[in-house]
Amino acid sequence: MMENRSIFLQKFFCAPTKIGSLTPSSQYLTRKMLYALPWDKIDSIVELGAGTGVFTEYIAAHKKQSCQAIVIEQDTLMRRQLEERFPNLSFGSQAENLPFILQKFGLEKLDCIISGLPFAIFPQQLRQQILCGVECSLKAGGQFIAFQYSLQMYSSFKKCFPEIKLGFELRNFPPAFIYRCKTSIV
Repeated sequence: MMENRSIFLQKFFCAPTKIGSLTPSSQYLTRKMLYALPWDKIDSIVELGAGTGVFTEYIAAHKKQSCQAIVIEQDTLMRRQLEERFPNLSFGSQAENLPFILQKFGLEKLDCIISGLPFAIFPQQLRQQILCGVECSLKAGGQFIAFQYSLQMYSSFKKCFPEIKLGFELRNFPPAFIYRCKTSIV
């Protein structure tokens, strides 16, 4: 755990526009984001911006065996460490290429996308490219669950998703807003 924190801190100082925090997400945030998912009904899930694997670990422990899980992390060192820890999961490197990554793994649409990406610090074009990929990659009624450190992304998410429920986790450092977004059922 301490090793994960030091890797994360080092990566933040080297590339603060790619890593959105000084520290990995907490177990409190992880549980609050992921506990209510209908794990027995999820056949496909993607995690964007896995970092040191806090959400990845939860996903691996809770997904049903037949669920196809893809983890996307652009940092090569972090992704390699995740590949070693979770050899039964699939991996990709660029969130903006989500539709192409799904094709590579034979998936058309996803039940759920989990995001730890720091959208607020991304350039507008990259942010929009990722969100368009997320929106077109989800099944009808699919879920997009993301955390952010502010409400800045609410209007951008609202343009993509007709339903958004906000949550908040005070025990994370820094405290985080949780966006639970759903696509239209039809």
